[in-house]
Amino acid sequence: MPARAPAPRPTPGAAAASRRRLLLAGAGLATLALAGCGFRLRGPQQLDFATIHVGVSELSELGATLRRMIATTGTTTVVEDPAQADARLQIIGNERGREILSLTGAGKVREYQLTQRLRFQLLDKAGNTLIPPTAIAATREYTFDDTQVLGKEQEEALLYRDMQADLLQQLMRRLAVAKRAT
Repeated sequence: MPARAPAPRPTPGAAAASRRRLLLAGAGLATLALAGCGFRLRGPQQLDFATIHVGVSELSELGATLRRMIATTGTTTVVEDPAQADARLQIIGNERGREILSLTGAGKVREYQLTQRLRFQLLDKAGNTLIPPTAIAATREYTFDDTQVLGKEQEEALLYRDMQADLLQQLMRRLAVAKRAT
């Protein structure tokens, strides 16, 4: 039986190039799959209005953050005169609350539930309702320890800020789907 010559081994450069092609093909397939399902990275919401009036003080944390989020859309500017705005966002209410969830056997508070509720409506230039009065809410729970009062106060403030950010994101999504009356 004649001896067979050993099969040539791929060079290290060829193996790396083959691996690279395989990775690129996999990444391309993943990109096509994500694009096909409608996936889109969350970025600034595009609003259908060139100008908007925000009915909350720009000196409040809520007003300043909301104005900043609208400015990042790149398509809408906030105006201070409601008569010059294509849309008027009215903040009807912004309430915070805290309820006791559970107590220890000694009657001390063990857990709190924090709530924040934002009520708003959107009107067009003529006063027609684009978004009727709507309430959105967020809740968070946290354990309380009366030996760490300062830390728990800071945690509560952080949770309120987090809830407000969530509510403003929800508000921006709702503003993004609101269309001008034609």
